[in-house]
Amino acid sequence: MKVNLCGLRQLYPQVIAVTQQTIGNLLFFKTMMTAALTLLLVSTALIASAVRHVPAGQVYSLYRRGKLVRVLQQGTHLVLPLLDRVAHKINLAGQTLRLDASQEDAGEVRGTVYWQVLEPERADAVFEQVDQLIRRGAREVLRNEPVAAGADRRDLGARMKQSLNSALRERGMMVTRVELDAA
Repeated sequence: MKVNLCGLRQLYPQVIAVTQQTIGNLLFFKTMMTAALTLLLVSTALIASAVRHVPAGQVYSLYRRGKLVRVLQQGTHLVLPLLDRVAHKINLAGQTLRLDASQEDAGEVRGTVYWQVLEPERADAVFEQVDQLIRRGAREVLRNEPVAAGADRRDLGARMKQSLNSALRERGMMVTRVELDAA
C-alpha cells in the first residue's frame, strides 16, 4: 500500500510535526547518551591512571617533565595523570650481576656480584647504568690485581667488593657480596 505524503501532510499536519519532533528528540537523546558514555569512560580511565600501587620491597621514581618529583614508597599513591610517569621500578631486596669471562679482560675469572639499593633518591639517576658501572669497576680491579687460586680468590673478591663499594656508595648503592669462580 502506497502512502501519498503530500496528501497526508494536508490531512494530518499535526501528526507529521509530532513525528518529526519525536525523531529529532530521539537523535538528540542518542547523541547525548553517546557523549555522556564517552565522558564517563574517559574520566574512569583518568582516575585509574592516577592511582599507583607500589608493592612491598620496591620503590617507584616519579618524574614530571623529565625531572624527579618524588620516590613512591610501598603502598597506594595518587599521581597526576598525563603529567607524572613512573621512570624506574627499583627493587630494594637486592640484585645479582653475573660476570662472565668473555666480558672481562682477565679471561680466567668469572663470578657473581650481589648488590642492593640503599638510597633510591640517589640511585635513581644512575639506575640504568649500574650493570655497566659494576662491570667496569670489576674490570679495573682485575687489571690491577693478579689472579690467583683458592684462598687468594676470596681476598680478590673482598678487594673487588671494597673497590666497587667506594664507587657505588656515593650513588646510594652497595655491593653486599662478590663470589669469584675459577673458569
